[in-house]
Amino acid sequence: MPQKNRTVRGVLGGLVGLVGLSAVAGLLVTASVTPVLAMTGLAGTQALTLFNQLPENLNPGTPMEQSTIYATAPDGSTVELASFYEQNRIPVTYEQVAPVLYDAILSSEDKNFYSHGGINIGATVKALVDNVRQTSSRGASTISQQFVKNVLIQECEKDVDTSSDTYSEDLQACWTKATQAKGAEGIERKLQEMRYAIQIEKDVSKNDILLGYLNIANFGGTVYGIEAAARYYFSTSAANLTVAQAATLAGIVQNPNTYRIDKREGTYTDKEGVAHNGEADGYKDTKDRRHYVLGRMLADGKITQAQYDEADASEITPTITTPTQGCAGAGRNAYFCQYVKSIVENDEAFGATKKDRSDLLRRGGLKIYTSLDFRIQDPAAQTMADVVPANFDNKHFGAAGVSIEVGTGRILSITQNTQFLETPTDDQAYSSLVFAGDQKYGNSGGFQVGSTYKLFTLIDWLEKGHSVREVLNGSVQTNLRIPVCDSPQTINTAEIGNFGRSRGFTGSVMSFTAQSLNSGFFAMASKLDVCDINKVADKMGVTLANGDKVTDENVPYDVLGPKNISPIAMANAYATVASGGTYCTPRAIDKVVDAEGKERPLPKSSCTEGVLSKEVAATAAYALQGVMAGGGTGSRANPFDGTPLIGKTGTHDLWSTMMIESSTKVATAVWAGRSNGNHDNVFNVWTGSHRLNEVRYPLASAAQHAANMAYGGDPFPQPDNNLIRQVRVDVPNVVGQTVEEATATLDRAGFSVSVGQPTDSDQPTNIIVAQDPSGQAAAGATITISPSNGLGASVPDVTGQSQAAAGAALIAAGFTSIDFEGSCNAKGAKVTATDPAANTAATKSTPVKVSCD
Repeated sequence: MPQKNRTVRGVLGGLVGLVGLSAVAGLLVTASVTPVLAMTGLAGTQALTLFNQLPENLNPGTPMEQSTIYATAPDGSTVELASFYEQNRIPVTYEQVAPVLYDAILSSEDKNFYSHGGINIGATVKALVDNVRQTSSRGASTISQQFVKNVLIQECEKDVDTSSDTYSEDLQACWTKATQAKGAEGIERKLQEMRYAIQIEKDVSKNDILLGYLNIANFGGTVYGIEAAARYYFSTSAANLTVAQAATLAGIVQNPNTYRIDKREGTYTDKEGVAHNGEADGYKDTKDRRHYVLGRMLADGKITQAQYDEADASEITPTITTPTQGCAGAGRNAYFCQYVKSIVENDEAFGATKKDRSDLLRRGGLKIYTSLDFRIQDPAAQTMADVVPANFDNKHFGAAGVSIEVGTGRILSITQNTQFLETPTDDQAYSSLVFAGDQKYGNSGGFQVGSTYKLFTLIDWLEKGHSVREVLNGSVQTNLRIPVCDSPQTINTAEIGNFGRSRGFTGSVMSFTAQSLNSGFFAMASKLDVCDINKVADKMGVTLANGDKVTDENVPYDVLGPKNISPIAMANAYATVASGGTYCTPRAIDKVVDAEGKERPLPKSSCTEGVLSKEVAATAAYALQGVMAGGGTGSRANPFDGTPLIGKTGTHDLWSTMMIESSTKVATAVWAGRSNGNHDNVFNVWTGSHRLNEVRYPLASAAQHAANMAYGGDPFPQPDNNLIRQVRVDVPNVVGQTVEEATATLDRAGFSVSVGQPTDSDQPTNIIVAQDPSGQAAAGATITISPSNGLGASVPDVTGQSQAAAGAALIAAGFTSIDFEGSCNAKGAKVTATDPAANTAATKSTPVKVSCD
């Protein structure tokens, strides 16, 4: 067994006390190599000077290690989602390697490892002589020297540009420089290797050197380190290697790309083109090397004769387990994984340049712990698989869902209907784009979010002091003026219309929200300003998917959400409302630990209170709860599990749909539509038991229900009394105006108009003679106007007149039936009264009775 922590100080004993280890080593080296150096023109003190002038300090640092993305299972265990590597390496501790592997390495490579001072002078001198003579040599390096050589190779490889067209050639050059240099360069390399080895043995324990060598050494191809080699070639761990397996791996490390056993067709061909060291010849070269290793182990007493016989007689039978690199190995969690990967590759917290970040991911040994919650992810992903085919109609139909924790911004789930594949393909069932993300994080262009964008009109409405109970004319209008950055623009809302071709109605903001009435929100926008509406979205963290600001361009139709935005951004906006007005940066990474076990700084994130006032947030939530109620457009996405929810539906034309809902704990957004922006209809197209435009409902319901079960949810705060007040305003007096004039007057004042039955009046027909109500009414209320029927007349006051004069006056007023009492026939009789009374309106055919005295 290897000895514990024995250093070179114990090997050279008293020599250290005399002249110091480095000096002794230098003298020994100089004495040994001077004849060799003389062959190259160097001699005497030049040899000692050359050796002493070489650097002696080598910091092994951390070898290139794979980075791994993790999630936490409901039972608290850590689940690996995916790994990324340039070199497949899994570092292990000393105790995680089987003793038989140490024995195999030491017996075959350096049996005196625990008794030498880092170098084998005699063997090294022979290697130097062979170098000068240009004859072959295995290098005769100790484990310490081999460790140094691998460290130097690793340092060289770290500087190779992974994006270079000569990447493979550059890697090979690193190996060649560290192992095969000839002439004076080769001598200096060997001396440098020796000097580093001597110094490392002063600073590092023997066990650590041995373990470092086994963790850094190449075992063929991209397989580095003993643990990765054990897993790859034999589907086991370094701790559980058998004698035969240990001897095989100890043999492979001596000439990795020749002795590797994963090439069934062989690792090389001879001059005649015959393949060698493959399945056909039983991996003969590797088997011969294993025979040598087993023989050395037997000779050193590390194994018994029986163990030797059994291992040496066995065939080499690799059980290859190919490691899965990248997010494809994360299965239905792949798009969450890819989103996290894109953060590492694009956020400056992980490096100043794209290359730095990519190298860190593939070489830096990061342990990336994410916010993924399987309690939501699993049921959401299962529903996605059950409801939405990966490629339904070969017209790029896609769907994606995301859930975000309210009050923290932690992304808990990302699902998608396609299967993850990095390689571009024409098969629409596969994609590497993260539909829920944006261009920076997920390489997605986002989607037109439709009426879910109406949230920002609602917020602006409330922030300007309007009530959700204010009543507006929400009918389709052909000449509606909407302010855009203080400049009114006229639009025809009939060009957009409403769902189901509804003409709209006069109603409250509450009803507009619950029914997602386009013409109603245009009516609201006419009292606001589109630029202010977009500023609300901006302050709530919403950007275009390409990174531009939503305020860069402003048009009236922005009210209905034609901008391309990521589902994550929209889900987080609704989470801001659900949190009471606190905006939190979306984030998917909880912790990152580097290869040395130290936590790295995370990408910048924060939670900002007061982005919305508590009053506005509570009242917006009050209105948005109507969407999820029985009569609201989002009710089909409500799991009705007792958790209070807010929400909003969204549709853009015929090809893009959304559903967003949120409790006070978790917000969920689902998008479904044409993923490449084409305009193929998704309405009334069936997939299984669902129309394409309706798959958003079961997808959102399943994810939100899972979130409700895991996180719960509280009642939303009560709305602000001022923002739910009943608003009453002055009603213009339109009596005396024509029907057209009266209608326009009331319409401009924000009222709806209803024309009642004509009323008896002596005014011309089409003149308004009555209105109801008058004075004050609720904003947007319906005012009934009544025009004249043209048949009315006013009874003239004929009191004190004679019968003849009174009759003439009544006839002149239009009355056709006049009845004088008998008293009116008396000489000098005067009229005392009429029925109907004087100044009373009546139809002209009404009989008028006249009394006299």
